[in-house]
Amino acid sequence: MLKQFLETGQIVSTHGIRGEVRFNPWCDSPDFMKRFKTLYFGKNGENPVRVLSCRPHGAIVILKLEGIDTVEDAQKLRGKTLYMNRADAKLPKGDWFVQDLIDCTVYDADNREKVYGVLTDVAQTGANDIWYIEKDGKEYIIPAIKDVVIDVDVEKGEVFIRPLRGIFDEEVNGDADAD
Repeated sequence: MLKQFLETGQIVSTHGIRGEVRFNPWCDSPDFMKRFKTLYFGKNGENPVRVLSCRPHGAIVILKLEGIDTVEDAQKLRGKTLYMNRADAKLPKGDWFVQDLIDCTVYDADNREKVYGVLTDVAQTGANDIWYIEKDGKEYIIPAIKDVVIDVDVEKGEVFIRPLRGIFDEEVNGDADAD
């Protein structure tokens, strides 16, 4: 089941003397944070806080939150994680939150009975994301490109891939003993 409230990043320091905070967003772009009028200090949507202003500043975001009016107020928030309501995000079709991909079971797109493992991590490299899959204590790495990732259903926790030759060493040509 998908979480309704997702981690968006962490308050890392204060900014100025009027209660603004420097926020390290855990998303593809700091501009993504401009969509949110309300964020939450609790992972289940508790402690909502209204976002009065949000402006990207390099790789971070400067946030002005309602009720935080002094540098002392802002300092108390240092290290706190903020959450967003999934309903406020409105992702384009074919985009997923990394948090939703983690723990998905990875299947072969052509033989849906064959399990490659569980998706454990995602790394953003610039050209394309890299997905880490673990099975029986071994870690495999696949590029998250359309030729490899065929279908994703985060609601069911399923990913279907057509791996490039050699990624799953025992899968090369279908028989590992042939030479």
